[in-house]
Amino acid sequence: MARLTRAETQERNRARVLAAAREEFTERGFRDAKIDVIAERAELTRGAVYSNFPGKRALYFAVLAAEAERFAAQPPDPDPGLTPAEALGAFARAWVARLPLATDPDARLGVDLLPEILADELTHRPYAQLLRFDAIVLGLALERLSPSSGRLVRVAEAALTTLHGASQLAAAAPGFGEPFNVVRLCEALPALGLTDSWPEPPIMPQARPAAEPWAPPEVFDALRARATRIDGDGVVAVIGLHRLSAIEEALRAAGEATLVVVTGQPGELTPLTNLVLADLRGLLRRSCPEAAWPRLRVVVDETGQLAAAAGVSAVSDATETAIRVHNGHIVLRAEGFGACHAVAAAPVPADPAEKP
Repeated sequence: MARLTRAETQERNRARVLAAAREEFTERGFRDAKIDVIAERAELTRGAVYSNFPGKRALYFAVLAAEAERFAAQPPDPDPGLTPAEALGAFARAWVARLPLATDPDARLGVDLLPEILADELTHRPYAQLLRFDAIVLGLALERLSPSSGRLVRVAEAALTTLHGASQLAAAAPGFGEPFNVVRLCEALPALGLTDSWPEPPIMPQARPAAEPWAPPEVFDALRARATRIDGDGVVAVIGLHRLSAIEEALRAAGEATLVVVTGQPGELTPLTNLVLADLRGLLRRSCPEAAWPRLRVVVDETGQLAAAAGVSAVSDATETAIRVHNGHIVLRAEGFGACHAVAAAPVPADPAEKP
């Protein structure tokens, strides 16, 4: 038998740690789970566990992200919603179908997620922005199904509020409430006439001309779960986890964009980001046709390599930098609050090499 390469050994050990951790978290819950027991279950050392994950919480997020990926990989429903009400109904049905029953042996696996997120500002603020991102993507998809309906992000927020509440009650009071009523409530939200508008940012930096080459590598689009290239013309927004909602500014102004997600705490927060994105993808695939999804590519830039290619040498959760790409070059750049809108709304500078 051929010897495994170092990378293959690391991947195998990571898979063993995740499998062992899933068993431990399912049986004992997050708080009572022990890293030493996980290492023993995986037939690895404690150090091998920590070489793959910085701590128990990051490992817990990674286990739940793997569960979300399995859900997202299942075949989508053949008839997704074609109106906002139908799409929200399908979204809600997919959500409530996953709610654990009290007799489900896996019922304990996810119940500690929200308490752990809320217990620490490190995870609390990013998670709030990740949920706002979910609402933006879902709301934009609903708008594309019904272009005359106006902004529907508030409708999406109301649906997500309802569904997250249903999840918490399913964990705290199994059997409380009727899931079908939750679905009907979500279906009714577009007709309620919720007040919604999108104001332009009150403060914007100046979009500055630039002349830098842009030749990024092939990347993985975490929203659609496929490899893609982002070397064509358009807006690329490098945004930290505290500023994710700024991507709506780029999408409203430019119609499409690439979001490069960065964080100052990749070991802890990348698994949480992957969890939320995989969960959103699985629900969208069951609720509305992909043609209605926003024209958005999402790249989780764990190493900061893509951010560096965009000229962002140091990243944090507060990063907001946007660039405009044209003919293989970065031609506009802005940094700080409002950068996404500034670059997306600015006219593309004339290329002296182009003939009129």
